[in-house]
Order: sequence, then structure tokens, then C-alpha cells
Amino acid sequence: MHSTQSRKLVLYIAMSLDGFIAGEDGNLDFLSLVEKEGEDYGYNRFVESVDTVILGRRSYEKVLSMGYAYPHTNKEVYIYTRRPQADNGSFHFYNGNLAVLIEYLKSQPGKHIYCDGGAEVVNQLLELHLIDEMIISIIPVLLGNGIRLFRAGRPESEMVLLESTGYSNGLLQVHYQLKPAS
Repeated sequence: MHSTQSRKLVLYIAMSLDGFIAGEDGNLDFLSLVEKEGEDYGYNRFVESVDTVILGRRSYEKVLSMGYAYPHTNKEVYIYTRRPQADNGSFHFYNGNLAVLIEYLKSQPGKHIYCDGGAEVVNQLLELHLIDEMIISIIPVLLGNGIRLFRAGRPESEMVLLESTGYSNGLLQVHYQLKPAS
């Protein structure tokens, strides 16, 4: 399914050491453990490398429920949902085939595509072998329960480590390239 296009789908996400992207009820308080004035862990540089964002409806609504405006208003945003909804400017509510959408986006000229989560979207993309790279910030905490980033039942995926960076507060950021499915 992979082609030689230069446009990549990149997952950029944080998780606990035991693999949760949110605690119970979607709680994200654990992220504050690594907040540090003036440190964004490469996020702004990464965001400059993308012009399109894809995320699940629940992740999108979680940001809005926290009282924030969705931050990527200067990009094309595709919100994957089962509920048909009218587009709103650069925000597209997509309820079609995820593989068709990603292949279409990858075939268009532009910067990289940012997968902003939702475990459901991430796992569907992994099943379809559509994620090219993952940048995962591992937060030094064991949550014990919550929303797991990687679910059981996916096909095996081999990766190549491109970079790893450790920070003094215990955060470890790993950047992997996924090998194409054989």
C-alpha cells in the first residue's frame, strides 16, 4: 500500500509508560507532570512540517470540552466520525473509508499529515499499514488504567528507530519509521 510519495502520515502523541494516552474518563492530567516553561519537546517544529491533521471525533470533542479552541485552524483538519456533519471551513467531518482518505491525502502535494490521535483512529491506521512514522513522548508515570494507545489484535508492525531523546524530567521521546507490511 505504501508508495514512493514524500508526504508521510505521522503519529505524534504522548502516552504513559504503561501505554495509556488518557486516564479513566479521558483524563489528561498526567501530561502536566512534564510541563516545563519554554519546553515543547519539538512540537512546534513538528507542527511546522505538517499542513493536514486527522483525528477522531472523540479526541476533537475532548479538546473542545477542555475549553480550548482546536489549535490547528491554519491547516486542513479531517475529523473521522460515524456521524455525518457539514464541513466548517478547513474542518472536514469525514465518515467514509479511512484508507481511501489517507491514500487521497498522500497523493496530494503538500507537507506531512499529522495523526493527532484517538486510539481508535490510530489502531485502524495501523491495521491498514498507513502510518509511516510515530513520534511518541513517553511520560514517566504508570496510570494503570485508561485509554490504551495500542490495542490487541493488530497485525505485527516492525519499526526502525530514527531518533530518541531523553529529557531531565524523565520524558523519553522516540521517533520510529514503520517498515512497510510484507
